[in-house]
Amino acid sequence: MVSVGERLSRARVRAFVGRDEELGRFGEALAGDPQAPFAFYVYGPGGIGKSTLLRRLADHARTAGRLLVELDGRFVSRDPADFEHAAGPFLDVPGTVLFVDSFEHCQWLESWLWHHFLPRAADDTLVVLGGRRAPQPQWAADPAWSRLLHVSELEPFSAEQARSLLVAAQIRPELRDRVLRFAGGNPLALSLAAAAGSEGCGREEIWAPTADVLRTLLAGLIGEVPTAAHRRALEVAAQAHSTSEELLAAVLPGEDAHPLFSWLRDLPFMESTLRGVYPHDAARETLAADLRWRAPNAFEAMRRRLADEYLRILREAPEERVWTVTDDLFYLFREGATLSRLRSWSREDEVHDRPLHPDDIDVILRMATETEGAASADLVRYWAQRQPQAFSVYRLVSTGRIVAFTARLALPSPPDAQDLATDPVVAAAWRYTEATAPVSPGEHIGVSRFSIYPEQYQVPSRVIDLSSSRAQAEAARARGRAYGFAVFRDAETWAERVKGTLADTGARPRVGAYTYGLFGVDWRQLPVESWLMHFISATEVPTAPAGPSPVSRSAFDQAVREALAHWRDADAFAACALLRTRLAADFGDPVGELRALLRRAVDDLALDPRGVRAREALTAGHFSGAPTQEAAARRLGLPYGTYRRHLRQGLDLLCEALWQRELHDPRR
Repeated sequence: MVSVGERLSRARVRAFVGRDEELGRFGEALAGDPQAPFAFYVYGPGGIGKSTLLRRLADHARTAGRLLVELDGRFVSRDPADFEHAAGPFLDVPGTVLFVDSFEHCQWLESWLWHHFLPRAADDTLVVLGGRRAPQPQWAADPAWSRLLHVSELEPFSAEQARSLLVAAQIRPELRDRVLRFAGGNPLALSLAAAAGSEGCGREEIWAPTADVLRTLLAGLIGEVPTAAHRRALEVAAQAHSTSEELLAAVLPGEDAHPLFSWLRDLPFMESTLRGVYPHDAARETLAADLRWRAPNAFEAMRRRLADEYLRILREAPEERVWTVTDDLFYLFREGATLSRLRSWSREDEVHDRPLHPDDIDVILRMATETEGAASADLVRYWAQRQPQAFSVYRLVSTGRIVAFTARLALPSPPDAQDLATDPVVAAAWRYTEATAPVSPGEHIGVSRFSIYPEQYQVPSRVIDLSSSRAQAEAARARGRAYGFAVFRDAETWAERVKGTLADTGARPRVGAYTYGLFGVDWRQLPVESWLMHFISATEVPTAPAGPSPVSRSAFDQAVREALAHWRDADAFAACALLRTRLAADFGDPVGELRALLRRAVDDLALDPRGVRAREALTAGHFSGAPTQEAAARRLGLPYGTYRRHLRQGLDLLCEALWQRELHDPRR
């Protein structure tokens, strides 16, 4: 007869995935290898598989004939004597293996364990501790303990391991990618998603986690959340690509951001980068899915506040802060069909860019030769001499190795004859401008001329993401940029990817053995903020107003913000998207009458006592000539955070008032 325990053990063996290193080192210790560790410490965020691994190690120890003592840190008292009593055989019986799971709940015992308890262990014993927090660093650094202690931070499953689990769970192939996007490599999330999928998918073509799955994951991955403010901070981190303390303060203006950010940073499922913190995939997707399910309006409101802040940064922040802001903005709306075609959000092989250094020249020339041939490499050398500041070199964050480079050229009008004679792609761009809308003297065009990433050549990647974000930020900040162009070798494939965002010029210039596609946008006709809003509004369901409007509410609100942002730039205001709404359809003097309408609408806010401060903030920020929002706040004698709160309220009230005119007022 096979016992229930043996059946459970066999089932665990069949279901177990990965963790080969931990199993191997523990096996060596069980076999009595004198070089093997005595103490094993495994840690990682909730749901990463610590308890599963400890059970698997316990099965190994039991099979080896060892006596086991298994403790749960959640039920350990604060008296070390109680712990010693519960673990008694570990001190007295040779060969005993002590397992302590959920060690984070009795972390206060750690110093006592290392100093007083573990040194008294009987011969040939082993100890395995599993918790959410890393051990105190002095133990791994201690010359004596460093030989006896093996510390492992459990990582998420690889893509191959995660997919094998879903295959074993008989999740249909067409659903696996969606489940993987939700669960990442987190074992708990994968197991719950697989269970829900295998039982509940039926004929559904789109998999989504159930409320029960979300509730279990929130408890397992995240645990207790102290206050509602902490919950809102988590919801910001769930949507933002990376969260800084400054971003928290901007989108949660009524909260003290410093302790909230410190709390986020210390969570075991958070990772830190130069730009802030971000949650592991499973925690992020669980938080976002939970908020979208229980409070869809709050989900959209948070996303809108983040988008507004990113657009503010794009308009107002110093240049060194804007280069990745469109990357952050697009991440909020990454589910959209267009963005999913164009962008890659994987943090595997994360890269960062740096300006071209003379020592990098040989490396990038070799990359160009290997991927595009000698003729292209000659053009890289030409442009690196003409515009070295246009080049960015990308290094792996993990190793610092150069893996890619890009070049974003700025070419003034009239075009340089030597450029036209040297580079067929640049010549094709200038021919297109002449045939469509010529570029005036004093204006210029931007050309994302090279994107060379040999390991992921000409496919959506983080290199293309980051280079595109820089190009968009440059276009938004540059004076006199008439056109923006992107160049791709696989022209027909990229024509489908960029459809609706960049125009296919039809030009197919040839360099060496290869033909390239040229895609562009006229920034004089479509300002960058309006272009960005295309991605945002395309992912949202337009409201169903009493009278049809040609734009969604989100696009309309952004058009109002764009008009205010360009108030002091006559040319930019004359091209703003608000002039193309029904609001301005019947104006004889569209620019003049729209400006007057906006001033009246802002003044009308003061008719309601709740809108007095909002009207003052809008007037100071956009009509008074204050160069920055900080200056506008000083002009009103307000703290910056208070001013920002009044300004946000004013924008919300103004957008609502103008939206009602857009829908219902026949005189606009």
